[in-house]
Amino acid sequence: MDFIFIEGMLVDAHVGIYPRERIASQPLEINMTFGVPDAAAERDDIADTISYDLVVDRIREVLAQRQFNLLETLGEFVVALMFEEFNAPWVRVSIAKPGVLRNVRRVGVYIERGRNGEGPPAAGAVQMGMPRS
Repeated sequence: MDFIFIEGMLVDAHVGIYPRERIASQPLEINMTFGVPDAAAERDDIADTISYDLVVDRIREVLAQRQFNLLETLGEFVVALMFEEFNAPWVRVSIAKPGVLRNVRRVGVYIERGRNGEGPPAAGAVQMGMPRS
């Protein structure tokens, strides 16, 4: 399986349970890695892969319209979106709120799922698309 990564996507979103988080949008940082068919590289055809610009546009569109209470729920939504709309076989996503706690760079979640319960790729196969420490 080949992978595409999107690193450091900055978006504004309504995510949170506190009144201040529900009133105004706040910045999020999203990192993703998702599997794509090997056929994309073999045939050199965009029709065989997942267009990362369409993924970014779709996520931005959803976040402009929806409110999520938890980052976990938003993460699961992104995974489901990748499976259902983009037919990705495997997805890892991290979503972080930068600077929401004093003396903490960011807090967030990461979720990793394979379609139909498939496990992740071999250990160590995918490192990009995740937050750096």
